[in-house]
Amino acid sequence: KQVTMPVLLSDLIAFCDQRTRQKEIKDFDGAYNGLQLENKGTVTKIAAAVDAGLFPFEAAIAEGVDFIICHHGLYWNAPIPLTGASYKKIKTAINGNLAVYGAHLPLDGHPEIGNNALLADRLGLQKLGTFLNFEGNDMAVIAAAPSGGRSELSEKLKALFPDTYQAIEYGSQSPKRIGILTGSGQSAVPHLLDNKIDTLITGELRQHHFNMAQELGLNLYPCGHYATEVFGVKALAAEAAEMFGLEWTFIDQPCSL
Repeated sequence: KQVTMPVLLSDLIAFCDQRTRQKEIKDFDGAYNGLQLENKGTVTKIAAAVDAGLFPFEAAIAEGVDFIICHHGLYWNAPIPLTGASYKKIKTAINGNLAVYGAHLPLDGHPEIGNNALLADRLGLQKLGTFLNFEGNDMAVIAAAPSGGRSELSEKLKALFPDTYQAIEYGSQSPKRIGILTGSGQSAVPHLLDNKIDTLITGELRQHHFNMAQELGLNLYPCGHYATEVFGVKALAAEAAEMFGLEWTFIDQPCSL
């Protein structure tokens, strides 16, 4: 078996920071992007995961991973005591020599390896532009509808998200412009019609968006927060692995939300 030469953790971090434009993208208050927990300084195998959770950490360590890229990282709010479940998670990572890297909004709005852009690509949709500006950067994608209209789009979504697909269809059967915002889509809904969009593909919505769809004439497709946000971390892990000659793996979780 070919032995993989270790790569400096600092070199891998520099690549990921530059590729995600981490320093240029402001995230939500409390969120932190970049290296969140270091290891002993070298990396031999990379993992991608949506969430920086105990189970993904345990699975990654079991596969010999020492660097994990997570979309939902460790830090979101004010500091909390490292006790109970939080202590166990951090202790697991440290004992397993697992470095943790987080990339949230930098891996949502990225024009090439962002969740929204990659979802458009997976659906075979032509990207027309962006919208939903947050602190100077657009987060959501505008794409052209498929020639087969709403029915074709629905079939594509069912095929890509067989376990999490949902449809709230009160908009046009022949939409022209589609909004894509993976994860939580509630911030995009009020801005759809202003951008001449009546169809949104997202991860999750709230109950009142059903009424908004009826009243505003919208097609809303919440296809799972988790399921719609696997694309960016996979792409970044694959690029980093190729750059440094390392193996990578995706740590999947049975999350239907």
